[in-house]
Amino acid sequence: MINPITSLLLRNYKILTLTHKQAKLKDLSSFMLQHDTEEELKKRLFELRDAFGIQELLYLSTCNRVLFFLNHSANLDQDFLSNFCQSIQADLSDEDLQSLVSNVQVLEGDKALMHLLEVSASIDSMVVGEREILRQLKEAYTRCQVWGLTGDHIRLAMKTTIEAAKEVYAKTRIGEKPISIVSLAIKQLLKAEVPKKARILLVGAGQTNTLVAKFLKKHSYKNVVVFNRSIDKAEKLVSLLGAEKAATLDQLANYKDHFDVMITCTGHTQSWIDPALFQQLLQEETEQKVVIDLAVPNNLTEEVRSQFDLQYIEVEALRQLASENIAFRQREVTQAKELLEQQLLSFHQLFQMRSIERAMHQVPQEIKAIKSHAMNQVFKKELADLAPESRQLLERMMDYMERRCISVPMVAAKRLVE
Repeated sequence: MINPITSLLLRNYKILTLTHKQAKLKDLSSFMLQHDTEEELKKRLFELRDAFGIQELLYLSTCNRVLFFLNHSANLDQDFLSNFCQSIQADLSDEDLQSLVSNVQVLEGDKALMHLLEVSASIDSMVVGEREILRQLKEAYTRCQVWGLTGDHIRLAMKTTIEAAKEVYAKTRIGEKPISIVSLAIKQLLKAEVPKKARILLVGAGQTNTLVAKFLKKHSYKNVVVFNRSIDKAEKLVSLLGAEKAATLDQLANYKDHFDVMITCTGHTQSWIDPALFQQLLQEETEQKVVIDLAVPNNLTEEVRSQFDLQYIEVEALRQLASENIAFRQREVTQAKELLEQQLLSFHQLFQMRSIERAMHQVPQEIKAIKSHAMNQVFKKELADLAPESRQLLERMMDYMERRCISVPMVAAKRLVE
């Protein structure tokens, strides 16, 4: 059970965030700190911290999330939020500023901490179970820590956050079963046991096939020819892969060097790889080919799919599998949240103990000062009259009492927390 007193003490933990849940991805930039260099970002964060008197500050910015994690005693009311947003984007119109203020999510105390836990465990991500967010969060914390923007409060919270995420990934299956269309396509390619030396035609060099190329590189497929409407993009993928050749899309019909696998994703508004073109590419070969068609609509016509011996992997089937895998991951969220609740309870105890340590920090020095004052001033004359043996015994007794006086309140405090 969460201790209500500790919850009150945790109110200085606050989050201001804008995510894919509150805004369109293109609108997230209105809450991002614009900068060209790391030094500029550092300068802007310090300006923000000083302008609002923030004790500690952690800033995270990803493609679908902007998050400010604060240790701050002030009340985050509408005036604060409006001024904060204006400090981030000074050139916003009144209408855009009001829209931003209304979309930014404000959390404090346990709610802020639980949100941070859910972010780290990818429960709050666009893609549930993807671990990239934990790496991004750790990097953001390290950056702000090195710059001196964070302190003991955020350190404690991040310690629990990282441990919580690792526990979720270790004790649930939330990260199992790929849900990216491209990763599922590559998984099918590997399942087909396509040899590393296989000749692959990569048709199209847009965002999807760029991701495909990264997977091909990861799995050591280099015997690739890239075709694209723009030769520049095709050459970039060839460079990325360390592959053989780039060519324009209109040269595909003249390709005569055989292939084992075709991966295609172009922006055509209708199917365009017809039987005549496909037969020309086969060069009279008859063995089965693997074709991964990631385009919508499909690049291969229905006639090609029916007339030729293909292991055909198309986007709709992959989408269905992705949906099933998403549902699987979502079923793991309930167990993950239970683990996070336990981590939040553990953080309460950690925070209580650390608060006591902070409060007790001066106790040893104060007890030493009292002993010194007693022996060197209050009882100085009496001690001077003692025999050396008696004085040594008294000093040993005082040292013993000093140690006991220091330990007793700490032990008592720990028992209260437990």
